[in-house]
Amino acid sequence: MRIARFTNGDDPRFALVQQEGDKTFLAVLGGDPLYMPAMPTGERVELGDGVRLLAPVIPRSKVVAVGKNYVDHAKEMGGEVPSSPLLFFKPNTSVVGPDDPIVLPDFTQEVSYEAELAVVISKVCKDVTPERASSYILGYTVANDVTARDAQRTDGQWARAKGFDTSCPLGPWIDTDLNPEDVGVRSRVNGEPRQDGRTRDMVFDVPFLVSYISEAMTLLPGDVILTGTPAGVGRIDHGDRVECEVEGLGVLANPVMRRR
Repeated sequence: MRIARFTNGDDPRFALVQQEGDKTFLAVLGGDPLYMPAMPTGERVELGDGVRLLAPVIPRSKVVAVGKNYVDHAKEMGGEVPSSPLLFFKPNTSVVGPDDPIVLPDFTQEVSYEAELAVVISKVCKDVTPERASSYILGYTVANDVTARDAQRTDGQWARAKGFDTSCPLGPWIDTDLNPEDVGVRSRVNGEPRQDGRTRDMVFDVPFLVSYISEAMTLLPGDVILTGTPAGVGRIDHGDRVECEVEGLGVLANPVMRRR
């Protein structure tokens, strides 16, 4: 099942994504599937002109991200692979959806993309074991952990570098059936391939991450975990278009702009 959040001029609504040939339809749901069963209203909307996909979830409390969770990425960043997950936060004000612009802030001249698999939590999650982690996961979506590299180097901590507005694109929808053990994680900038990794190469897998994070903090419905990025990160600039893709899930594309 794929769950989208969309607008066609009215308030945001949720829908099930249905593919029929080369057309995509949204079967509108009566409420928020995080808090009630997914009940179609009978209304269907074709995805196209006048219909805009939004970030499939706006985290109620937090985005928890994992740094250097692929060996090759840790090496390209000039660091060692962490012996335990390296965690940081992105505020929910950093979240944008498909085709929303990534706005480069004035304080940085070096911003890069990071394609990632994202985990969406379904219910209150505290002190769970890896074996039980899957029962606390609603599904998965695509993320771009946009990072101001110069601020990351100078600040000593990552709040500004990774938490600025528009630094966490999510989308295009949540897939509840994806198996995260071995899927491709890729990115392209202006159509040129940049990253091509697989989740099997993560240092810490999804069940371990959910368990590890839940030991320290309670995860709430709608919270999002970013699971790290493979090697190949690089710079994006005004006028670029960056695409992040998770195999079997979809493509998240965003233009890049700097207000002048």
